[in-house]
Amino acid sequence: MELELHKRIASWGQLGAELNQIVHQDPLPAEFEAFLSAVESKNGWFTEQQVLHALRAWAEELQVDSLKAWLAPYTINNLTPKTIAVIAAGNIPLVGLHDALSVLMSGHKLQIKLSSSDPLLLPYLFDRLIAIEPAWADFIEVRKDAVSDYDAVIATGSDNTARYFSHYFKDKPHIIRKNRNSVAVLSGDESEAELSGLANDIFRYYGLGCRSVSKLFVPEGFDFDKIFKAVYEWKHLLAHKKYENNYDYNKAVFLMSQFDFLENGFFMIKEDSSMASPIASVFYETYSNAAELAEKLSTQKEQIQCVVGNTNLQDTIAFGQSQQPGLSDYADGVDTLDFLLKL
Repeated sequence: MELELHKRIASWGQLGAELNQIVHQDPLPAEFEAFLSAVESKNGWFTEQQVLHALRAWAEELQVDSLKAWLAPYTINNLTPKTIAVIAAGNIPLVGLHDALSVLMSGHKLQIKLSSSDPLLLPYLFDRLIAIEPAWADFIEVRKDAVSDYDAVIATGSDNTARYFSHYFKDKPHIIRKNRNSVAVLSGDESEAELSGLANDIFRYYGLGCRSVSKLFVPEGFDFDKIFKAVYEWKHLLAHKKYENNYDYNKAVFLMSQFDFLENGFFMIKEDSSMASPIASVFYETYSNAAELAEKLSTQKEQIQCVVGNTNLQDTIAFGQSQQPGLSDYADGVDTLDFLLKL
C-alpha cells in the first residue's frame, strides 16, 4: 500500500503531539508509569528520568513544521519501496529512532533488529504510529532474530562489530557506524551557564552516548575547580547503583595504576590522550594555540561525533547542545536520508 508523503508527515506529527501530551502530565498516567518501569527493568541505565528526557526531546522534533523543514531540501518522489535493514544500537534510549524515521519518511520499508538493551521503546512508538495511520503496518517489521531479505543496511555498533558488519554486508549498499565520542574545547573564559551546559553534555544518559563529551581540550594552566563547581548539580547520579559501581571500579583502577587524577567524590578528571573515557570520568589534554588544536581535531575527526565549545573552530556546537540533536544532525556526518533516496 502506498502512503503519500503528506500522510507520513501528518502521522508522525500526530505521534509527536501525543507523546508531548503524555510525557508532560503530572503525575504521569499509571499505564505509562508501568511501561517506564518495564523499560528500566530491561536496562538499568534507562531510568525514568533519562527515558523521559529522550521522549520529550523527540516530542519536540516530531512536529509537522519541523518535519517539513527537515525534508524540504530533498526530492522525495513516489519510489518503489525497498526493504532497509536497520541494526539498532541500545546505548541510550531511542538511539535507533532517527534511522527508522529516515527509512519510513523516504518511502522505504523498515526491517529493524532491536538491541537487547532497548527492546521496548521503539515498538511502543511503532504501535502508537500504526494506531494513528494503519497503513504503516505494511512498512514496519520488528525483528528479534537476524535480518533477512533486505536491499540495504544501516548498522550501528562498536568498532569490533563494525568490522564484522562491513564484511557481512559488503555486497549490499550500507551505512556502517562504529565508536565515536564527543569532545569539548575550553578557553578558560566560559561562563557559569556555559559550564553548566557542558555538565549536561557530559552526564546526560550517564555519558553512554556518542554525543556525550568524554574528552576536554583545555589551555595550559586551566582551573579545573570551575568544572567541579559546574558538575556538582549532577552529584545525584551517585544514588544510581550502576553509576556508583562504575565510579568505584574506575576509581580503583586509576588508583591501582597509580594514575594522577582529580576527583570530587562522584566524578574524575584525568589527563589522557584517549578519546573514550570510562563512566564517571572525562579525559583531558592541554593545548597551547588554536591552530595546533584545529589540526589535531582534524586528524582525529573519524573518532569524533561532535565538538562542543564557544570557539571559532569549524562545526562547533554550543555548550549544552550535544544531547539535543536536530533532525538534520546525522550521526557521523553521513546524510542518511540522501543515502536512502538514492537507492
